[in-house]
Amino acid sequence: MKILIIEDEIEIATSIKNYLSSNDFVCELASTLKLAIEKIDLYSYDCILLDLMLTDGDGFKILEILKSQNKTDGVIIISAKDTLETKIEGLTLGADDYLTKPFHLSELLVRIQALVRRKQFNGNNVITFNEIEIDTISKSVKIKGNKIEFTKKEMDLLLFLIGNKNKVLSKSAIAEHLSGDMADMLDNHDFVYAHIKNMKKKLKEMGAADYLKSVYGTGYKWEDE
Repeated sequence: MKILIIEDEIEIATSIKNYLSSNDFVCELASTLKLAIEKIDLYSYDCILLDLMLTDGDGFKILEILKSQNKTDGVIIISAKDTLETKIEGLTLGADDYLTKPFHLSELLVRIQALVRRKQFNGNNVITFNEIEIDTISKSVKIKGNKIEFTKKEMDLLLFLIGNKNKVLSKSAIAEHLSGDMADMLDNHDFVYAHIKNMKKKLKEMGAADYLKSVYGTGYKWEDE
């Protein structure tokens, strides 16, 4: 899952990034409002962690931009402001959750996971797609009840595809999800094909149907047969 951390206190931002990265999230940082706006204009995120008091502007501007662009990125406000009025304003503008500083990183992790489950999988910890079962807590995948060995990237890819079933996903969108904004710096997206090839091979060997279709000249689409 791909996270954007909008936070101008470098120590806090780095601490959050290191913790979430150790829990298999792809994290990007934006220390200013200007940089944050540039990133949300170019990319999509599973969750945005938004500090309200930035050195060059008000974090609420991000919520207004997301709304104007009809973007569905999840947003958790992380702020030292703890007034009821501020919380109501943030949630009214479209934030999904509000966490007051200081907070435990473990609580932040749980809230991010809950937000992603609500948005993509109706709040379920166990995602079932026909014969495929994914446990997002134990981070395991089963086919017809039999456990399959997936790498972290393969599981993240599978969740991303199922979470966007029946949508055509470009190779660049998949690359960004797996590698973050640095995907733009890569010469090609061959690593996307490699992950997809390995994932499909493992699913087929365990008896899963072929749900992932190539869309010529565009990318891939996960669909029910």
